[in-house]
Amino acid sequence: MTIYQLWISFYTMLRKDIVRMFRIWVQTFLPSVITSCLYFLIFGAVLGSKIGEMQGVDYMSFVVPGLVMLAIVTNAYSNTSFTFFQSKFFFRGIDEILVSPTPPWLLILGFISGGVVRGILVGTIVLLISTFFTGLHLAIYNLFIIFGFAVLTALVFSLAGLVNGVYAKSIDGINLVPTFVLTPLVYLGGVFYSVHSLPAWAQGFTYINPIFYLINGFRYGFLGIADIPVWISLSVLGGMIGLLVAINWYLIRTGLGLKQ
Repeated sequence: MTIYQLWISFYTMLRKDIVRMFRIWVQTFLPSVITSCLYFLIFGAVLGSKIGEMQGVDYMSFVVPGLVMLAIVTNAYSNTSFTFFQSKFFFRGIDEILVSPTPPWLLILGFISGGVVRGILVGTIVLLISTFFTGLHLAIYNLFIIFGFAVLTALVFSLAGLVNGVYAKSIDGINLVPTFVLTPLVYLGGVFYSVHSLPAWAQGFTYINPIFYLINGFRYGFLGIADIPVWISLSVLGGMIGLLVAINWYLIRTGLGLKQ
């Protein structure tokens, strides 16, 4: 394929996904906005006034990066997994792509790009809403780190969602991982607390949770505070991206879970 043909293939997949997510915005954007508002009200306005500070900053400012990251993770993952599953079982669009000369890496890029876009958009919306709960101001320590961790995290969970979409045999298979794996990891990844506030045995479990490292780096970009060095968080992100890219390339290249 020529460069122009590669671009047309990528643009078609991305445009189709973006049009879909804006057409059903009540399902793709609104739930995360409502959920985040409830989190801000309960954990910020109500409990935050009683907790006071966490690591030297007010509790509301402390939880905002974690809640934004929560929105990015869940939306990037669910968008890619459902979009691929839908294309595979409902519309059979994946068959048309597989018989075309589209290379596996471009197929992967086309599907995960929609998840990255949705994750960043929803994360941005949640961040904007958070300003109304933090007094219309929010600390920004390093904008480059914030943007980098947001994009890389959306990329990681778009890749993870693609693995789920390839293997899922039913809609229950799509909902299984977010419910029983992703949600517990997110809530136990330091969204609402610092790892140093936990007993030693609980800290050990937190350190083996990959989402902890993503939230840690993202929070550092806002507040300039971190439970562990940021380079460790970046290393974990890089390792996850490399592993998930290899898994997805293998699955698409061999057709596992695709050929019915």
